[in-house]
Amino acid sequence: MEDEPGSENEGDTIVSSPLAKWRIEFSRSFQNYLDRSAPNIVRRWLVTLVAAVIYIYRVYSVYGYFVISYGLATYILNLLIGFLSPKVDPELEALDPDSLPVDESDEYKPFVRRLPEFKFWYAATKAFVVAFVMTFFSFLDVPVFWPILLCYWLVLYSLTMKRLIVHMFKYRYFPFDVRKPVKLLKFLVHSVLTFLRLKKDDGGNDRPSSSNSSQGNEKQD
Repeated sequence: MEDEPGSENEGDTIVSSPLAKWRIEFSRSFQNYLDRSAPNIVRRWLVTLVAAVIYIYRVYSVYGYFVISYGLATYILNLLIGFLSPKVDPELEALDPDSLPVDESDEYKPFVRRLPEFKFWYAATKAFVVAFVMTFFSFLDVPVFWPILLCYWLVLYSLTMKRLIVHMFKYRYFPFDVRKPVKLLKFLVHSVLTFLRLKKDDGGNDRPSSSNSSQGNEKQD
């Protein structure tokens, strides 16, 4: 049975097309850029901050697209909940001993997030970029009384954060590692106190020598 004409090289044609090659090269370059930017937490979030400022300025300048802003804020809130929540919820299934930090008396185990920091950053940045592009389509500018959306979002944020904080206190976990900042603060305080003590001792040693030299000069006179 003979193959149908054009069926043999159909896959090769798709892969070897210029558009497919460009997509593959772009995806590899973009993934390489993401991999190299992973350790630079501060720089990555500065980029997100710049994107947020640009979007806010765009909405303020056109005075519209409040529904898009409400959806964006709700999406960011959802990402924040996943970032602050443990990977395994103790209310739904058995508590994973590796998911939550243990007491100080036991061996310390890091907090495992449901949404890692890198995925949180990438999703938030992409959301701001997509929302910014959507503001250039006039049919998406739905007329609405924006203070109602703002009040509703603030109520939603307050209830969500209250429930999350109660959950933290109930199961005794904290989504941030405060041990390194505390150790750094202790080291800085100890260094400053040591420097002040040494400076005080040097000042005390200089005073008798100056007084002795003045007494010797009086005797010679």
